[in-house]
Amino acid sequence: MKGLILAAGYATRLRPLTNEVPKQLLPVGGRPMVDGILEKVKGVQEIDEIHLVTNSHYAGQFARWAEDKDVRVHDDGTTSNEDRLGAIADVRFVADREQWDGDDLFVIAGDNLFDFSLADYVAFWRGKHESASAVALYEHPVRELLSQYGIVEVDSDDRLLDFVEKPEKPKTNLIATAAYIYDRAHLALLRAYLADGNPPDQPGNFIAWLHTRAPVYGYRFAGEWFDIGDGTQLLEADNRLRRRAGLPERDTYTLD
Repeated sequence: MKGLILAAGYATRLRPLTNEVPKQLLPVGGRPMVDGILEKVKGVQEIDEIHLVTNSHYAGQFARWAEDKDVRVHDDGTTSNEDRLGAIADVRFVADREQWDGDDLFVIAGDNLFDFSLADYVAFWRGKHESASAVALYEHPVRELLSQYGIVEVDSDDRLLDFVEKPEKPKTNLIATAAYIYDRAHLALLRAYLADGNPPDQPGNFIAWLHTRAPVYGYRFAGEWFDIGDGTQLLEADNRLRRRAGLPERDTYTLD
């Protein structure tokens, strides 16, 4: 199994912080947020290579970050939010470059902060239907916020029945988080999805398409999950993790 960390976005809602520093390298709880992701990914024994995809604007910083971490950094060649490839197209970009056709793939966003074990998630997936993919699901406690996320319905065996991106009237409180396991056979379907002209961004769009064509299961995890989309959410996540690390909380987010 190959691991791929997504870090090619431009995080425009966090500007000016992200004008020069990529979102995934912003410190949260005293260390770059992507460090926590990498630590979790390295805890999965099945993953034998870890890759990170970014853009030309941030590639140099990620290359320096990765020097002592055994992570391969890929520059997708884009230079702005306007010419970005999109997360799904970035998966294809790395898969084609590395010629991943016979490998299962673990894909995770580099700003995805959570408590659960990725090893447990992979074990859940292993126990399901052969040639199935999976998505990690969070039971969001705040109903008023559900329309901001991809909403999932599953059956009694946790197989996806429905996936709707940002519905006005959510049917459940199960939201899709940016942690995916793609069966090796489904990389061809990802390429077909893009070849048909479907949206290249927002990985949930591919899952919404895929589950109608192949088995996809939802892994419900316990514990906290942090959505960091804007400055308010960044400060909240930073202070929560600072409390855990025994660091003083702060009223304003800074890079130090």
